[in-house]
Amino acid sequence: MFGISDYGAFAAAVTVFLLIPGPGNLALITSTGKGGWRAGLACCLGVMAADQVLMWLAVAGVAAVLAAYPAAFHAVQWVGAAYLAWLGYKLLTAKPGDAPAIEIQPRQYFRQGALITLMNPKAIVFYMAFFPLFVDPARHQGMLTFGVMAATIAALTLAYGLTVVLLTHHLAERMRANPRIARVLEKVAGVFLIGFGIKLAISK
Repeated sequence: MFGISDYGAFAAAVTVFLLIPGPGNLALITSTGKGGWRAGLACCLGVMAADQVLMWLAVAGVAAVLAAYPAAFHAVQWVGAAYLAWLGYKLLTAKPGDAPAIEIQPRQYFRQGALITLMNPKAIVFYMAFFPLFVDPARHQGMLTFGVMAATIAALTLAYGLTVVLLTHHLAERMRANPRIARVLEKVAGVFLIGFGIKLAISK
């Protein structure tokens, strides 16, 4: 569909990635805790805007590779599968530690949500690895394919962000009281990522 090799798997993968604890999730929880649902929504929109910037930067690189070097494109797919498996391994083997708190200033939720996302050095590398895994070179439809992928990620991110904002008071209190919940989520996401990377690698 639209040049995406498996749209259902793509949407499922995006959902799994959204569940991985990271700067965006922490920013959403912190913003909502400080300023209520409006602050959480503003932060969510900031994260989404920054994600779109990073995604389209990644798309520019992916599109260039696809157009000029089909063989290199397949190599990028293999690298992407390996990266997903490596990311899953890092999550599985992560040790409990003191993560630096994200400081969110009042009335700056959108800007700081965007900056937190843009300053994550792994984000664009992740998108560069992620996008080619689901692009079908034989049925690729240019910008339409990437536009549908970007719109899907934006829609799922908004839905996820709104859910986090609405439930954040309950969830944040539970996670602060029992950090083990966050660690279990990391391990589960790690298993999914490793399995997903292996599946993509052996299906080539």
